Amino acid sequence: MATKYDRVYNYNAGPAAVPLEVLEKVNEQWFNFQGAGMNVMEMSHRSKEFDKIHNDTIDRVKQLLNLGDDFHVLLVQGGASTQFAMIPMNFLGEGDVADYINTGTWSTKAIKEAKLFGDVNVAYEGKDVDFMHLPTQDELKFTDGARYVHLTSNNTIKGTQFRTFPNTNGVPMVMDMSSDIMSHPMDCSPFGMIYAGAQKNLGPSGVTLVILRKDFAATANEAVTSMLKYQTHIDKNSLYNTPPTFSIYLMGEVLQWIMDNGGLEGMEARNQKKADMLYGFFNEYPDYFKCPVEEASRSYMNVCFRLPSEDLEGKMIAEATRNGFIGMKGHRSVGGLRISMYNATSPESIEAVIAFMKDFMTKNG
Repeated sequence: MATKYDRVYNYNAGPAAVPLEVLEKVNEQWFNFQGAGMNVMEMSHRSKEFDKIHNDTIDRVKQLLNLGDDFHVLLVQGGASTQFAMIPMNFLGEGDVADYINTGTWSTKAIKEAKLFGDVNVAYEGKDVDFMHLPTQDELKFTDGARYVHLTSNNTIKGTQFRTFPNTNGVPMVMDMSSDIMSHPMDCSPFGMIYAGAQKNLGPSGVTLVILRKDFAATANEAVTSMLKYQTHIDKNSLYNTPPTFSIYLMGEVLQWIMDNGGLEGMEARNQKKADMLYGFFNEYPDYFKCPVEEASRSYMNVCFRLPSEDLEGKMIAEATRNGFIGMKGHRSVGGLRISMYNATSPESIEAVIAFMKDFMTKNG
């Protein structure tokens, strides 16, 4: 396998691939960032150098998602899993109901946390169909006067993805977009909140992006401990405590890479091309490569599939690893195989893995 720097093809679900151009740029400034005489991770988070990095990253989020002055952009810690609790802690009170659309493992975890703070209506229960189908509008059972509607846009474990979002009749949507944010253009106006762990499409682990619509943020509860209170981070521009400085810097560089490569429209075209190639290949050989997800619900980020036997799956994963195709083992809870192909994964990488899988099928048919 001849790749630059002898790098592998990386299909890990997260932490995941970072654009090589970004890594090269960071490497060039590793010991002395823009004449500061130090690496970004050594800088004070109160320095003028880091202040610019921090605010540039926030500005790039706003530019890419076309966010106006009616949104706050926060860069916090704790991953999306901390947001599962912070959201109901801040926005549910006595007598409030939140609607949750359960489409997989991560929304199931979010529901469990929300029930600690208020009443939860499961507006759609995907486990009844093994999470292989996303709900249509008429399958959603919303609550009149719900505080918010929570959904997970992309499900890494089962391989499903919303590409159009429900009509909630004006109730703010709150969305976990950890695994497909910045992968396609979208209208953020119906969302009271969008949150995403960075380690899939935005860069390295350690920082979580939170986008809060100001009118929704203004309704948050006051009696919340400081670090778990959104207003704390709004008031301090995400600098209430020491932030994950290097992760924020690298996120900013990944966002600039997205901008330099056609923005969200460019990412959508790139991701569509990869999905068409991979799903198209599976459709050519449906008796060997079985994708259990309903076609209309299939993810462009995480492609889950099975082979005719678990023995063949184990053999393919082992051979893939030996040949530099890393991260193809399915999640431990479901088995099978998975190819994660976030923004940084190139179409050439998908062409290469298809060639590998076709050769494997020929030899192990």
